[in-house]
Amino acid sequence: MALDRSGWLDRPLPLAVLLLLPTLLLVFGVLLYPMGRAFWMSLTDLHLARPQSGVFVGLQNYVAALRDAGFLAALGRTLYFALLTVPVETALGLLIALLLNQSFPGRGFVRGLIILPWALPYVVNGVMWKWILNANYGALNALLSQLGLIDAYQIWLGHPSSAFHFVVLANIWKETPVAVILLLAALQTVPDELHEAATVDGAGALRRLWYVTLPLLRPVVAVTLVVKTVWALKEFDLIYVMTAGGPADATNLATFFTYLTTFKFMRFGYGSALAFLIALVSLVIALFHVRLVSPGEARSDGGTP
Repeated sequence: MALDRSGWLDRPLPLAVLLLLPTLLLVFGVLLYPMGRAFWMSLTDLHLARPQSGVFVGLQNYVAALRDAGFLAALGRTLYFALLTVPVETALGLLIALLLNQSFPGRGFVRGLIILPWALPYVVNGVMWKWILNANYGALNALLSQLGLIDAYQIWLGHPSSAFHFVVLANIWKETPVAVILLLAALQTVPDELHEAATVDGAGALRRLWYVTLPLLRPVVAVTLVVKTVWALKEFDLIYVMTAGGPADATNLATFFTYLTTFKFMRFGYGSALAFLIALVSLVIALFHVRLVSPGEARSDGGTP
């Protein structure tokens, strides 16, 4: 009987494992191990200011977080921040994408221009808005003063309500181009024949948008909502640069609260638990968006609801 002299690497599975091994090691070292280490840390009372800390405490950090009035208030502000930014960015992104999907002179230049806010680094974006809103020489104060809308320069970032809503405005200006890119790419995949058939049937522009375009965009809208929600819930850079969580904790969102807890007060165990709770909230809201926008995806096998 002839022996099988084929090499080990000639088999598909071992060869695939060998080729994927560098990537798997990279994913483990950069993603899986730090996540596992952080989760273990969240189950301890690790506090760098206390030499005897690091003892396993189970779920005590999670229970304490759910009873922490400061964290719950920060989480509530974060959800309100996401509620203001995500729908506006998605709706604006769809509107701008519909406009950029039309033929007009200079369309390529305008498409490139719309990406500029997103192309700016987050810190640069925050510094730019901080200068615009500066109480002494800010461009907004100068403009409103010249138009006669204000009598004196305002401290926009010195009042809790105005500071929060200007952070919302800065986030919308920064993140809307992402929605534009995603939705514009999806619009270009909609067959022209469907619009032509709807036009022949007597459908106007709004009916074509509602009954032809939007149903085909639902998967991309779901992805946009998920991405925008996750980014809104982890907003940190604008807060750090523009307001540092103030005034009076008005812009102290959940991620900034976690940053202060972990790196300022050195409570690494408790801070890790806060980070995992934020991730859990992000996951729940993302799944809700997917179910809301694409309810039929889960029943693609034709089964009954």
